Amino acid sequence: MKGGNNIIAWAVLIFIVAAGVLIGFATGSALWSLVLVAVLVAVVSPRVIKEWERGVLLRLGKFRRVLDRGVVWVIPGIDGVTQIVDMRIRSTPVKAQDALTLDTVPVNVDAVLFWQVTDAKRAVLEVKDFPSTVGWAAQTTLRDLIGRTELLRMISDREALDKELRDIIDRKTSNWGITVQSVEIRDVMIPKTLEDAMSRKAQADREKESRIILAESEPQIAERLSRASQIYQDDPDAMRLRAMNITYESIKESGGMMVVPSGMADSINPGVLGLAAAGLLEFGDGDGESSDDGSVRPVARAF
Repeated sequence: MKGGNNIIAWAVLIFIVAAGVLIGFATGSALWSLVLVAVLVAVVSPRVIKEWERGVLLRLGKFRRVLDRGVVWVIPGIDGVTQIVDMRIRSTPVKAQDALTLDTVPVNVDAVLFWQVTDAKRAVLEVKDFPSTVGWAAQTTLRDLIGRTELLRMISDREALDKELRDIIDRKTSNWGITVQSVEIRDVMIPKTLEDAMSRKAQADREKESRIILAESEPQIAERLSRASQIYQDDPDAMRLRAMNITYESIKESGGMMVVPSGMADSINPGVLGLAAAGLLEFGDGDGESSDDGSVRPVARAF
């Protein structure tokens, strides 16, 4: 019971005692006074503490004990339950707006603090309005950590920052009977212009890396092509098979068509196959063109 409730209890007690005394004088018996006082004590004294709560009991202004869950009894006007403390885990949002990182980048950081009262006596007697105090301690710690951290680490290593925040805040609040369970950074927001610049820089870095990789692979490609050319030079049949395979792959991808007469397969050369692969020539048999000696040769027709 708080101070205001104590005054009301005393007023009710005095009123009922006075009424009991008057009734006792009127009836010639003090029994009514005793009955009324007993009823008052029975009504005012019981307190119910819920399962997840603890109460701090003061007797004549001095700490007496911590009230456990269940029904407890207090002496009206002498005992006072100064505060009922919720012992469950609580969550407190923490924000740091326009804070500067170590590399002078303005950021807005949004985090959540999870904490729990483990000692109701210390939380009530040593801290005034401990929920607000915990929130302010978390916010100042977050801003201080931002000032000691570079933006890249803040974005890429949040788990380590969460742990560091939890340890720092817990050291502050442990003397108040409060334990910090965890801290989670939900979002790190930077100015839109800076975000665009960082995106362009990342894209340029990726393009630079791809060009470096391509340049490093060029000697390997050249070496293998040189070995392949040597093999093809020593084995013309392998060269013809490779050319026919290239032609097939090109026609398959482009959807073109090439008709090769059976008598022409042996005389076909890579140059003609290259044009066919590009989809520029079509071969066909039939009449063809007559040569000077009267023979008929196939016709290559562009399409």
